[in-house]
Amino acid sequence: MKVFKFGGASVRSAQGVKNLYNIIAAEKDNLVIVVSAMGKMTNALELVVNSFYNRKPDVMRNFEAVKIYHNQIIDNLFTDKSIIEAYINEHYNNLQLILEGEPTTNYDFEYDRIVSFGELLSTTIVNTYILSQENQSKWVDIRKCLITDDNFREGNVDINLSKALVKKAFNFSEHNKCFVTQGFIAGTLTKQTTTLGREGSDYSAAILANLLNATSLTIWKDVPGVMNADPKLYKDVTIIPQMSYNEAIELSYCGASVIHPKTVKPLQNKNIPLNVRSFIEPTLKGSLICHCEEKLDMPPIYINKANQVLLTLKPRDFSFIAEERLSKIFSILAAYRVKVSLIQMSAISFSLCIDYNKVHFNALINSLKTEYKVLYNTDVELISIRHYTKEIVEQLVGQKVVFVEQRNRTTARFVVPVQ
Repeated sequence: MKVFKFGGASVRSAQGVKNLYNIIAAEKDNLVIVVSAMGKMTNALELVVNSFYNRKPDVMRNFEAVKIYHNQIIDNLFTDKSIIEAYINEHYNNLQLILEGEPTTNYDFEYDRIVSFGELLSTTIVNTYILSQENQSKWVDIRKCLITDDNFREGNVDINLSKALVKKAFNFSEHNKCFVTQGFIAGTLTKQTTTLGREGSDYSAAILANLLNATSLTIWKDVPGVMNADPKLYKDVTIIPQMSYNEAIELSYCGASVIHPKTVKPLQNKNIPLNVRSFIEPTLKGSLICHCEEKLDMPPIYINKANQVLLTLKPRDFSFIAEERLSKIFSILAAYRVKVSLIQMSAISFSLCIDYNKVHFNALINSLKTEYKVLYNTDVELISIRHYTKEIVEQLVGQKVVFVEQRNRTTARFVVPVQ
């Protein structure tokens, strides 16, 4: 049994759905197909969330844009739309009922129950199209079997509780050889919808591969594999044909978008290989991430992590940054769900490069100001270079202003202003 994960770019159009079908139709093994929301639909649904939560008058107009997008794909996929209308309209009606009500005071709760419709709609369309091609497929609502706590927008999966439910839902047999389900979303024991963090579909697929003892997980991307740099930012990039789990974890921590940070651990635990392949050119081998006995020769790999803030804290009484202060600082960061990308400290200052979270940022700063002088720079990016050389550092950083620099044996990291 294999797990295939398709991201939003792969199903952003009717042609993308047809291409997905061609890829899975060539497979003889049992399959679990994990699908993200179509195109940039998560962004579109975030507009719906913000309008709804802030009681703006454009909420229904934003909702209508969501419907128009999906209906256009449906129109281009099905000559007989009656085979899908009832399923799609059920999702539309359920979302409309939410939007016609009053929002709670919990933004993250509202976010999860609204944004999740992107995955519900995409998987309904994909599954129905597979069935329309006279192929076997069964749709699974992952919220009923992948169980998390109620930490909305960053749900923590209860592996032990989910294991039996997942195996029951994905019950392979002669008549059930292919299942379609959602990435990114999950559910609580009280039937509330949660999400696993932005770009969490890869993590969903990895958990399912682990719980179902898959022979492999393949993530289908719009690039031919794991590259040594983002081809949208750099020329002359090269594909990395094979890397270890450890290398993949390091890259994801540095901010490599091709792999979600949580994805590798469930696979490493059961030695399940991860393939990264191109849905544009599916005949290419792509990249393989697996257990490696021997050390592999790796090229310099450079990662630009955008949307960062450089934060510097200084105690008001000029006391040292000691362990008890660090504990308090990290408890505040955890309360606001701040992702820390880099840390540097001196005797009386503590600097962090963090992900910018627009919703919580001002409240975070106000909490820190009760005990610290707080300085921060927005509009910075973090450049990380794995297996760096002097020449690569000079090429990428050169004459840029560098706010913070760190180096160890294998990685050099630089916080610089966005150009």
